[in-house]
Amino acid sequence: MKKKSIWKLYGFAWVTAGFFLISLIGHWVFGWFAYANEQTQFGHPVEVNGYLIEMMRDTLENWQSEFLQLLWQVGGLAFLLYLGSPQSKEGDDRVEAKIDAILAAVDPKNADRVIDEIDQEYSGRHTDPRWAALREKENRGG
Repeated sequence: MKKKSIWKLYGFAWVTAGFFLISLIGHWVFGWFAYANEQTQFGHPVEVNGYLIEMMRDTLENWQSEFLQLLWQVGGLAFLLYLGSPQSKEGDDRVEAKIDAILAAVDPKNADRVIDEIDQEYSGRHTDPRWAALREKENRGG
């Protein structure tokens, strides 16, 4: 099997990093022009030290209000979904159980066969213990 390059494997991350760097560089470049303009308007000297302090403050304010919030929303949600928190599993299992029950009500003769076919096609998706228990009970004649 051909091994994919790191550029293709992490393409989204590379594009995101590129946008991040471009926007950060643009922020600092245009910040310099705004700082220099402001300093000359008020007759103050344009100093790199003053510019660095102002831009670091502005950058950290932006990260606090935007980046960290988004990082928590996306990263925290992805982490919790990965761990399988009760909130993330509840929806899928519940929806699957409801769909299985609807299929059994609409077509009781073929429901088991159709559900088995779907389960085989999507192997590893046998996640609804309630439905499995009901099917087991029916198969025993109960």
